[in-house]
Amino acid sequence: MPDARVQAAIDNWGSRMIANGVDYNDFRRVTSSLERWDDWLDAWKATADGHREDAERAREAGHDLTAGEAYVRAAVCYHFAKFVWVLDTERNRAATEQAIAALAAGHALLDPTAERVEAPLDGARIAANLRRPRDVERPPLIVLIAGLDSTKEEFFHWERVFLERGMATVSLDGPGQGESGFALDIRPDYEVAVSALLDALGGRDDVDLDRIGAAGVSMGGYYAPRAAAFEPRIKAVAGVSGPYDMSANWDNLPSLTRETLQHHTGASSPEEARARAAELNLAGVAARVEQPALIVTGKLDRLIPWEDTKRIADEIPHAEWVLYDHGTHVCNNLPFRYRPLVADWMAEQLARVGQLAA
Repeated sequence: MPDARVQAAIDNWGSRMIANGVDYNDFRRVTSSLERWDDWLDAWKATADGHREDAERAREAGHDLTAGEAYVRAAVCYHFAKFVWVLDTERNRAATEQAIAALAAGHALLDPTAERVEAPLDGARIAANLRRPRDVERPPLIVLIAGLDSTKEEFFHWERVFLERGMATVSLDGPGQGESGFALDIRPDYEVAVSALLDALGGRDDVDLDRIGAAGVSMGGYYAPRAAAFEPRIKAVAGVSGPYDMSANWDNLPSLTRETLQHHTGASSPEEARARAAELNLAGVAARVEQPALIVTGKLDRLIPWEDTKRIADEIPHAEWVLYDHGTHVCNNLPFRYRPLVADWMAEQLARVGQLAA
């Protein structure tokens, strides 16, 4: 019988893992064999290793498409091996690096437009993956913003939804996220990371930097509106299941989430972590968002109550609100609904920006 932490991971993030590329059969096989949270990373790392080995064999045989797909599966399994798993920072970091390497190998085979972008921030560097749609000259650009412990390596399939609609994507590891989190803790003013990224992209002519959108999921649903409030280069913003106040549901959050937030904020105790969570608050900020905004969540969200997300929509002057009655956190049990909704909405908003500029 799985311990409480394994069961919490299954209950809260199973749909998310599958929606972002973990094969359902892998999910069933691995989670049914696990009893201790301590063993979670090793079990998923072994699964990732298997996909990476499949990729290497396929590449050696000249089957580049098969190899690329296997590398992407390896990347998401390495990512979810260390997702909210902060028992050993060195093993967490090693799995992060393996996820980065596997996705880079997948990009090289599946998407020749994929490019790593780095930007300086606070004496360190933040990193992002830029991808561009085929046969589109100067497409609009969508900054994809992850949540508490999601990373750019989790977004390959979400990126595709935008790419297929003629938009470029740049998926960001900001402070406290993925590889950028090795040197930088979570900070409430996430706009500094978005601004640094946009500065690093300045002067490019292969994306339209006058048509930039930002979309965030989970805690990224806080980061994206926060960035839009202070970064005028963002012309439209979407947030999915974001917290208005990250501390509002603190006592009901899974212990894994609280521990991970403590780790990524650099807090020295649970009490300090809660205080830092309270700094992730859109009071006085949401009302500053002048851009068109789309705020989405599910009524069955157990991590961020839908009422807290609705506060964001209520305070942004030009926000549209969508609540899926059967949606869970980030509506990952309904990716076929929320992802096209966000991408179509963003395409329409940025097309209007282009028409006004013409």
